[in-house]
Amino acid sequence: MIHYHYTDKEIEEILKTMKIVIDTRENVNGHILDYLHQKGVQVKNQKVDHGDYGCMIPKNDELGIPRDIYLNSFVERKAHIDEITGNLQKDTRQAFENELIRSQHSRFVLLVEDKDGYSKMINGKYRSRYNPLALLGTLNTFKARYGFEIVYLDNKFSGNWIYHHFYYQMKNYLKRGAF
Repeated sequence: MIHYHYTDKEIEEILKTMKIVIDTRENVNGHILDYLHQKGVQVKNQKVDHGDYGCMIPKNDELGIPRDIYLNSFVERKAHIDEITGNLQKDTRQAFENELIRSQHSRFVLLVEDKDGYSKMINGKYRSRYNPLALLGTLNTFKARYGFEIVYLDNKFSGNWIYHHFYYQMKNYLKRGAF
């Protein structure tokens, strides 16, 4: 892999061009778009192979970027704990696991927009009849097997979290050339 050495000043200029990539199938994300637009963060709508959000730096000859740079990092957003339990039902479980399989060679985060999501999970405070211990076991098994993480967060912070998650990964990539 080719890596260029950029100065801190060049990195800051490059990071100003960073775009959050949003999957074209992602919906009900006005709260995230509002944050990104309010902060002047550029977005790009396109199909994402796995996850709902990604990140890229567009080609920019003036800044020494010869082609678009896409991070191999993705965020899958779930609106609440019920969405996860729904993904783990018999008829939808394989599709969910297939997404995890596709994502296992990238940095992948499952963002659950429910600050009390973990508490709800272990206490069975969700619509599904999924046993709380079985749910916890399934999710932890999948995390170990496919190498992703789960973040539980109040949805009012989702745009901020997504932006900074990618910003610092991209900054690290520009400084070191790898994750």
